[in-house]
Amino acid sequence: MELDAHHASFIGGSYECLKTAAIGGVPAQRLPKVVETVSEMLSVIEKGGRDAVTEYSRVLDGWGGGDVEMDADSLRRTGDALTPELRAALEAGAERTRTFAGLQRRHLQDFEAEMMPGVVVGHRYIPVQRVGAYLPAGRFPILASAFMTVGVAKTAGVPTVIACSPPTSPTAGNPAVFYSAYLSGVDRAFVVGGVQALAAMAFGLLGEQPMDMLVGAGNAYVTEAKRQLFGRVGMDLLAGPSEVAVIADDTADPVIVAADLLGQAEHGPQSPAALVTTSRDLALAVIAEVDRQLVDLSTRDIAGAAWRDYGTVYVAEDNATAVELMDVLAPEHLEVITADDDYFQQNLTNYGSLFLGPWSTVAYSDKGITGTNHVLPTGGGARSSAGLSVSRFLKPLTFQRIDRSATMQLAPLVSEISAYEEMEAHQRTADLRITRFGNDSASTKEQP
Repeated sequence: MELDAHHASFIGGSYECLKTAAIGGVPAQRLPKVVETVSEMLSVIEKGGRDAVTEYSRVLDGWGGGDVEMDADSLRRTGDALTPELRAALEAGAERTRTFAGLQRRHLQDFEAEMMPGVVVGHRYIPVQRVGAYLPAGRFPILASAFMTVGVAKTAGVPTVIACSPPTSPTAGNPAVFYSAYLSGVDRAFVVGGVQALAAMAFGLLGEQPMDMLVGAGNAYVTEAKRQLFGRVGMDLLAGPSEVAVIADDTADPVIVAADLLGQAEHGPQSPAALVTTSRDLALAVIAEVDRQLVDLSTRDIAGAAWRDYGTVYVAEDNATAVELMDVLAPEHLEVITADDDYFQQNLTNYGSLFLGPWSTVAYSDKGITGTNHVLPTGGGARSSAGLSVSRFLKPLTFQRIDRSATMQLAPLVSEISAYEEMEAHQRTADLRITRFGNDSASTKEQP
């Protein structure tokens, strides 16, 4: 059977497709115009330096405020422009996200072990040294982005974390976005957006050395800039439009299911939303309920387009088929609202983050209030990778410590393999040690 709406084949139990995505096409960030524009901008900025960054900011974003860096006091006072209720919510999200990241960090353990007498191996978790975070602030400023990027990086022990966010006026950026960065422990913050922000961080044009890693979501141009800069700097994910999927059965409330599908479709007109259910009646009820809720939704121009063009509904014959279907879809966000949520938690393998039960919703994580990270793989990437976490900012660096007494257990094997490969220089490094230490019968642990 073909799961043609998602460009993947499905082999398994039977299912019925009640609603298929109407259109497909090339993702926005891969359109030739986007690729060409980003390539030209990166070239100009690499040659022109910070002056080119400032000029792009002036022309593209209307920036006229002079220096793009926010001083420490201005950054701290961004919270003064917010209501007490919003400040309290952001403070809760920042604290919970860093708490969850801290729990993850404590479960990542350094170790060493003796593989054989005289051969000790292991690894140590060493943080990346410099991270640049991009914090979007367009029509929908994603306030929790700083929690997931800046805050988690600092929890991992990254010494230098800077953040860039686009101006929302000629002299300032979004105060709530920058207050979130402040709460997350950012070291330096800059009012600069788009491709020029990514380039400035990657090329070291903001008074810092070039960043080792760039993180954070953005529009099609930002995503394409990350793709073109990958290799020069590390990246978190090349995420596409936000995705949501729901597994539900006849115990689910179609009003809740429809609302949660639209909750993520609201992110953009290309955001996929999928329902897999074992109940045909529920499937039809959800389709009708989505149409009803769209009538008075203020963002119906966005969510409605996403549902029309990228929405899918599948009816699976049983729970096992529902699992197979969903593992092919491999969605970014996956909600499970069934009579047997434990079954799905134990059997599903491909998703960015899982939300179990009718009292869960993706929005709780999106806004940072549960503490888990919402920087997640899209476009089927969950089949092979996980989302951003504290571990992404830590390098498990291996080491080996070899005693002199272990030489004759290792060197002859390496010499034999190297000889077959005709890599003489490799062979010599082993043979020299055989010659130097092979006749040494000392049993004490001594470095050569």
